[in-house]
Amino acid sequence: MRKAKVLYNDRLAGILVESDEGEYTFTYNKEYVINYPDFFLTFTMPVIDKVYKSNRLFPFFECLIPEGWLLEIASNSWKINKNDRMGLLLACCQNCIGAVSVLPIREEDD
Repeated sequence: MRKAKVLYNDRLAGILVESDEGEYTFTYNKEYVINYPDFFLTFTMPVIDKVYKSNRLFPFFECLIPEGWLLEIASNSWKINKNDRMGLLLACCQNCIGAVSVLPIREEDD
């Protein structure tokens, strides 16, 4: 199981999880839901107190991953398969351009 903190303007927006079975969940942080109900990450995932589930990485997070020659460099540099979308997200998206950052949560951080 792999997890990530999703930050919006350095505020914890929620937690993204990839289960060992390959299912993805995203849950907004409760404080974020209360304090920032209008600052959603994407129109398809409004800020509400519910668990979003998908059998694929959510399109919003997919779009944060590099493409083309930059994907080639990232994949080779970190030795991550291009099909390992969560691995690429965790490796490449800690310092994205824009308001969103994705930070890995290690087991010892839990």
